[in-house]
Amino acid sequence: MTAIRSQYERLCALSARLLPDSVLLLVMRLGIASVFFLSGRTKVEGLLTITDSTYYLFETDYALPLVPPQIAAHAATYAEHILPILLVIGLGSRFAALGLLGMTTVIEVFVYPDAWSTHLSWAGLLLPVIAKGAGAFSVDALIARNRAAG
Repeated sequence: MTAIRSQYERLCALSARLLPDSVLLLVMRLGIASVFFLSGRTKVEGLLTITDSTYYLFETDYALPLVPPQIAAHAATYAEHILPILLVIGLGSRFAALGLLGMTTVIEVFVYPDAWSTHLSWAGLLLPVIAKGAGAFSVDALIARNRAAG
């Protein structure tokens, strides 16, 4: 039994060296950014011209209480473009992840309440970024290193 435990501990140590937090955080950032960015791209034509079908969705399927559909369509579309880009480059990562987690919460509560398993997986990618930051492979880390050196 001791030999198995020893092998297991060596495997754990190896995986920690091969997959440091910075790599895991980078994969999380890229994964969730792609989900939201690709969703944002379905709402526009060209660079950022919001489609009529997007406005229609926010008037019907995505109707939110207290937020007019025109405002919600613009806010969601811009957020789905800007926040993922910030996550990919790792700039203001905690802020960007928190914004996407807020969007996830709104989607879960008001739009697709039965899709909780999908939304939980999104939260699982966003929460570590909120808690730990973007990791070493980010503009945030570059800024922190420059600040510490200067």
